[in-house]
Amino acid sequence: MPIYPLRKLPVLPIAGIESQWLEKIASELKSGSDRAVLCRRTLCEIAYPQFASSWETAVEDAKLPLATRLALSALDPRNVTLEPEYYAECDDARFQKVKPLLWLWYSFDRTVVGGQNVELGVQLRRLLAPYIFKKCGENFKAFQYVEFSFGYNMEVGDNVVVHRYVLLDDRGGISLGSNVSISDFTNIYSHTHSIVDQRDVTDAPTRLDDGVRITYHATVLAGVHVGEQAMVGAMAVATKDVRPYHVYVGIPAKSVRVKPNAPVDQENLTTVKRR
Repeated sequence: MPIYPLRKLPVLPIAGIESQWLEKIASELKSGSDRAVLCRRTLCEIAYPQFASSWETAVEDAKLPLATRLALSALDPRNVTLEPEYYAECDDARFQKVKPLLWLWYSFDRTVVGGQNVELGVQLRRLLAPYIFKKCGENFKAFQYVEFSFGYNMEVGDNVVVHRYVLLDDRGGISLGSNVSISDFTNIYSHTHSIVDQRDVTDAPTRLDDGVRITYHATVLAGVHVGEQAMVGAMAVATKDVRPYHVYVGIPAKSVRVKPNAPVDQENLTTVKRR
């Protein structure tokens, strides 16, 4: 089969402006600046630049339409609520620390600057991730509309790629090994609800080992351990542990083959024929 590496694109004319903007945010994060103010100011400069230097006044200005004042106020993460804040096990001290960065992450993707702007978006999310996650390795790459529960329960290795519209529910903790790839519209959970009482919640850490691939529209349920170099196929629902180097498909997901690069002496490769 042909190999299709990603193309190398020419440097954009505005690359210098992008670099300066990212460096400014990086400097403020490193200095320990108020994250809520950083989030609000950054979003205001993008969406409502005319109010960037007078945000406080504009929010209280009765001459402005109520909807405009409401939109301006929502640029500050302290004026919005996110769903995880309602969860009983939310560690409020930890969540309030990461909330401004989550709000900046989510909101940026819905601005004209963010939208489908791949490179700038990847660089911004790579910048924010170490301040949100419990652990973040090198070369992290997340595309548009990736969302989390708490964020602070994420452990991420090196060279991890998360594609568009992925939900990483780290309520009970998610661990992603190095070189993990998560495709578009995937859901990975770490909590479950009782079938009798929805308020009865069980948190269970979910782990994806090195080299795992979770493909399009697949779901990994809470507490599942996906072994090294395993693959969960498109639309599959992994309800139980996935063996290393195995390919699981279906609902519930079951092993249908072993990857040809699997070590020949692996004990758990014996039940499925190698192809």
